[in-house]
Amino acid sequence: MSGALERHVGALVAHSYRLERRRWRQLVWLEGEPAACRRAALALWHARAWRAPLWVADPKEAPVEALSNKKVHRRLGGEHQLVILDVSGSQGLDPDMLGVLAGTLSAGGLCVLITPAGWGRAPDPDYARLSDYPRAWVSLTARYLARLAGILKASHHIVRWQPGVGLKLARLGASGAPGLVCRDTACRTGDQAQVVDQLVRLKRRRPLVITADRGRGKSAALGIACARLLHSGVSEIVVTAPSREAIQSLTERLEALCPQGAWQTPDHFALPSGQALRYLAPAALDAQVQAGGEGGDGAYLLVDEAAALPAALLARWLDAFPRVAFASTVHGYEGSGRGFALRFRDVLDRRTPLWRAAKLQTPVRWAAFDPLEAIVKRLLLLDAPLPTAEPAAALVARALSPAALAAAPALLEKLFGLLVQSHYRTAPSDLRQLMDGPGVGFRVIGEEEPQAVLVTFEEGGFDTTLADDVARGERRPRGHLLAQSLAAHTGSRAALEARWRRVARVATHPERRREGLGRALIEADMRDARAQGVALYGATFGAEASLLRFWRALGFLPVRLGVTQETSTGEYAVMVARALNAQGEAVLASLRAGFEASLSSLLAFELTALPANVVPQLLSDAAPALNAREQQDAQDVAYAHRDPALARASLQALARWASADIERAGCADEALRASLETLTAWAFQNRAPARAPREANQRLRQAVRALCEATLSPGEPQR
Repeated sequence: MSGALERHVGALVAHSYRLERRRWRQLVWLEGEPAACRRAALALWHARAWRAPLWVADPKEAPVEALSNKKVHRRLGGEHQLVILDVSGSQGLDPDMLGVLAGTLSAGGLCVLITPAGWGRAPDPDYARLSDYPRAWVSLTARYLARLAGILKASHHIVRWQPGVGLKLARLGASGAPGLVCRDTACRTGDQAQVVDQLVRLKRRRPLVITADRGRGKSAALGIACARLLHSGVSEIVVTAPSREAIQSLTERLEALCPQGAWQTPDHFALPSGQALRYLAPAALDAQVQAGGEGGDGAYLLVDEAAALPAALLARWLDAFPRVAFASTVHGYEGSGRGFALRFRDVLDRRTPLWRAAKLQTPVRWAAFDPLEAIVKRLLLLDAPLPTAEPAAALVARALSPAALAAAPALLEKLFGLLVQSHYRTAPSDLRQLMDGPGVGFRVIGEEEPQAVLVTFEEGGFDTTLADDVARGERRPRGHLLAQSLAAHTGSRAALEARWRRVARVATHPERRREGLGRALIEADMRDARAQGVALYGATFGAEASLLRFWRALGFLPVRLGVTQETSTGEYAVMVARALNAQGEAVLASLRAGFEASLSSLLAFELTALPANVVPQLLSDAAPALNAREQQDAQDVAYAHRDPALARASLQALARWASADIERAGCADEALRASLETLTAWAFQNRAPARAPREANQRLRQAVRALCEATLSPGEPQR
């Protein structure tokens, strides 16, 4: 080790002790020739007995045992005092990984970021995840990396280390006042103890909504509360989260406080006295709730990382479980807790007006004013501000290029803030996709304070040979989500040969919703796409009734339904499209013909769990009027004693006709819509409206009667 390197390492070790006394952490930007940077990092690695040091890099390039980005994702949950994140080699920077690793660093810890000299001038290998066919990642812009490098160069709150050049330590300010002593020995902070107490005292129909930044002990609080509830005699607690790994902190605290308990299966923890905790994936939980197998008096449900789950699922669980708590991380890769709170508040106010909110503010692993947390928030825009709501005199939707957006940092932050609060899955890497992804486009309403934003991607335009290979399942080029999915699953070569514009996000300020801003953005962008020769305009999203109704009101038609529920959301994907020219009309007609031909059989088999309020919207296109026999069959079921099963075909015809009539009229009669959902669920999905056959038949007859009276008349046209 050279004298200069030895001095630098010694200074950094001493600096880490100063950080530890303040319970702070810091970012070290190690920049230069990769081999020299790795030698310097290795010297720091061996200079102190760091607690659980972690080196993240391509294992072939690291001088010690290292984990790749993919493997680190599976090893989260621990605490590290030193993290070396080498983005100078073949992996590049995964923005989500930076946020995750920063959250695992304990007090006194250093997060060493190794970058090549001139970082930010060109894309790195992780950009391969953005390089949609036919673009190579080396041809993409690097605006995102340039932004990160600019922030680091201007920051006085990081350590900057350049081998062969020098070491510049950050000046540490005064630490904050010490936190209050927590009298609860199982908890680390006072507000964590308060949340645990609220969880243990959960009241019927008074759900608790918990939000916290990373590192505040949210999941641990859930685990402590679970242990106390089980010890108090609660027979069973159901826990759900987007993944089993997301509740690792919960299970660790549960095991520590219930040493006599044991895991009977990987998802079932039980005490010797019989009290138990069960983990259910969201899709499995929702299926059981809809079948009546979960919930009921005395049932407890704890939902961790609720921001990453659709509000429709949470609403169903809210109705099923009398005692429920929703916990969310406000920032980071788990989803936007801020967006969750804004979207879900209306549901809570309507169904459980006595709900309560709790927020964990005190960090557990580090102290307030932590330098690492501050710089990571800035780098990843975890604190992206929500724009100010401003009534607009005119809905002017202007186009904006990624280059223009990158040149306006304040506007970029506000646009990202708008996207964060509107979508439950916004991640730090999404900002990179927006700034450097190929074929990305923006349209905005508002000037300095954006009120709504549309994000789109260009797709399709494949040559005949490649389109044929994709349709045959022999090739799957990167990207082109909508066009490739349609080609691969429907066999439509024309869907890939045509040019598409796909909507990735539509976000409106929460105080400006239902004012037509989203419609104005989409209609303006469709005009632009048509002028540029784009054949089809499309979108894909979770099959949720209000979303599907929004797109259908804009003239879009369903062209594909996914046949499996997404594990993390419990939703089925639906794809919609609208033609912009003659080529698009031909492709859309073909896709629609295939969709309509397969819909009935899909509903009867693969899609029996599709939400009942979605089905009528799928059945409502070009439904023919009932003929005389079908009308007579429906009336015999409604007013006489005809067995509904023996008139199913006629009742399917009624369901189609009523779906078209009710959706076309925009009917707001909730009772009539409920009757329609009852009939469609029975007629197409074989879902009885009640368990007892007599009661099921009675409800079905009532539904048929209501629909006959509302949609049929003696003068109704017959075919």
